[in-house]
Amino acid sequence: MKAVILAGGLGTRLSEETSIKPKPMVEVGEMPIIWHIMKIYSHYGVSDFVILCGYRGDVIKEFFLHYRMRRSSVCFDLGTGSMDILDGSAEQWTVTLVDTGEETMTGGRIRRAREYIGDETFFLTYGDGVSNVDLHALAAQHRSEGNEVTLTAVQPPGRFGALILPEGRTRVADFIEKPEGGQAWINGGYFCVEPSAIARIDGDSTSWEKAPLANIAADGNLAAYKHTGFWHPMDTLRDKHHLESLWRSGAAPWRVWE
Repeated sequence: MKAVILAGGLGTRLSEETSIKPKPMVEVGEMPIIWHIMKIYSHYGVSDFVILCGYRGDVIKEFFLHYRMRRSSVCFDLGTGSMDILDGSAEQWTVTLVDTGEETMTGGRIRRAREYIGDETFFLTYGDGVSNVDLHALAAQHRSEGNEVTLTAVQPPGRFGALILPEGRTRVADFIEKPEGGQAWINGGYFCVEPSAIARIDGDSTSWEKAPLANIAADGNLAAYKHTGFWHPMDTLRDKHHLESLWRSGAAPWRVWE
């Protein structure tokens, strides 16, 4: 399965960092948060990534362009302009970077990348949240239940939106982006998606989290995989500092890889 990562937003609530870089490139432990997300997926056998770029997509491209060189010893022949990598190794990833427009909404970005996503079930996530969610279990539930979309439901503090998820059931009854107050199950941003869901996206101005998911839920084709473990977004500078402290402790819960 491919993993599609939304990495084009402005990140206005983290403007201390995102004035010069996109939010997925904000670093935790000297590596961008998008790298941490990709390492989570890689742990579960995913090696094919489609990154949906927008704001400052050039910064993401530069990171992957020089990724292996920065982690290796190199020899430059200044006469010929050639370069040899002498040692070191990099993850065996295929990374497709798709320009999806600076002003495009999340749904529109997915729609623009349709040809690169292909015709198979795919993972989808945002480029700013880390978790120790069991992606094998998420995919297994998605396949066994046969829904169009399965999202990961988490229970963080009540400042987030909510899902209407009846007790003892996995099928979502309704999707509400920002309900009024209270702690509830919310969209944790780790999805399993059938390609048919892309047809529900009208255009660049469509938010994935609004009409497409609401309509899929109304049709009885949106399910939730309940994750009670660690999940944390990086929306603010406070979030970044919290994730940094967890990483420095040597026991970051999302570090599921060796």
